Amino acid sequence: MLAIRGMNDILPENIRAWQHVEHHACALLGAYGYEEMRPPMVERTELFRRSIGEVTDIVEKEMYTFDDRNGESLTLRPECTASLVRAAIQHGLLRTPGRRVWTMGPMFRYERPQKGRYRQFHQIDVEIFGVGGPSAEAELILLSRRLWTALGISGLALELNSLGSRAIQARYRTRLVEYFSAHASMLDADSARRMETNPLRILDSKNPSMQALIEEAPRITDQHDAQARAHLDQLLAMLDEAGVAYRLNPRLVRGLDYYTGTVFEWTTSELGAQDAVCGGGRYDNLVSEIGGPACPAIGFAIGLERLVALLETQSVELPAAVPHAWLASNGDRASILAHAVAESLRDAVPELRLVVDAVPGSFKAKLKRADRSGARIALLIGDEEARSGTIAVKDLRARVPQSMVSIDDLAGHVARNVLTQ
Repeated sequence: MLAIRGMNDILPENIRAWQHVEHHACALLGAYGYEEMRPPMVERTELFRRSIGEVTDIVEKEMYTFDDRNGESLTLRPECTASLVRAAIQHGLLRTPGRRVWTMGPMFRYERPQKGRYRQFHQIDVEIFGVGGPSAEAELILLSRRLWTALGISGLALELNSLGSRAIQARYRTRLVEYFSAHASMLDADSARRMETNPLRILDSKNPSMQALIEEAPRITDQHDAQARAHLDQLLAMLDEAGVAYRLNPRLVRGLDYYTGTVFEWTTSELGAQDAVCGGGRYDNLVSEIGGPACPAIGFAIGLERLVALLETQSVELPAAVPHAWLASNGDRASILAHAVAESLRDAVPELRLVVDAVPGSFKAKLKRADRSGARIALLIGDEEARSGTIAVKDLRARVPQSMVSIDDLAGHVARNVLTQ
């Protein structure tokens, strides 16, 4: 039996890269004052219809939706911002302005699987509630830039745009419909459909034959009022002062209806068509639209599969996860003693990575496994060693004689000769 198409197993040989990302993200977000939340993976379908938009591709074609036994329509979350907003409203988190939260976990969309795009995929979502000025945008961009540095990733490019208020978007939508209607014969089927539902999404088309037409389309920045221009100018000044390189992209719209104001993406040229590694923006109306108080908000999501793929593409060196020591026993008395010795070692040297070889067989076979594991030393207990209270210590990485160490002195020996090298 095979895994469901587009839902992949993450195997032990791949997990180090995931743990590398998760470790650095967790540490960095904590250092910036963000608190972790863990909302459920299943929500009422209405939450996503109201937040993402009825006529988006996600809601129309990609959600995993089902009726429970009570006939209520439920959906596996296709993204997590709506869930975090729902949870913040429900539990009163919005009473504190500037609340910073994050979560990490799987999302679900029924898409055509391809490299970097799967039906179960994983994201880190980061949100700030209650801050309406450009300082929040600047913080999220600087935080994400610092994460790339911590992970050892290079070459990501930042693109920015401002979608303005709902009023600005309404005016712009009218201009777009006029423009694309005048060129209706040049629209592909998706764009023709989107012109009737959400013309801004035409700008996000990846169809090569549409690019020249899109390039000549009206720009939303031409519709900005004084407030929107001032907000964007102040954000850009903050990024300039912090030394952040960026490109203004008037075609950047993102795929969700709730965005207003600033939107941004970190992209790479190293992963083919799935070039966006991180994306987000401001959604100042979403909290009130799903039942909360008026509350400005902004956030971003990082695609973990794409970030892990980038670590591999760039051959980023990951921290070693090999054991320090491999403990092998042979004989009835020795096998009884082995775990007690191992636990005493772990108590005395908490940072020690120690594997107890529980596979029956000879010391020769156990030493082969120890060597393949990358362990620095092998600790060998036979019945004779068990009777004498000693351990044979074999260095697997240097040509030095095997030594005998008393069990009482073993922790000190390991700490001095293994962890310090």
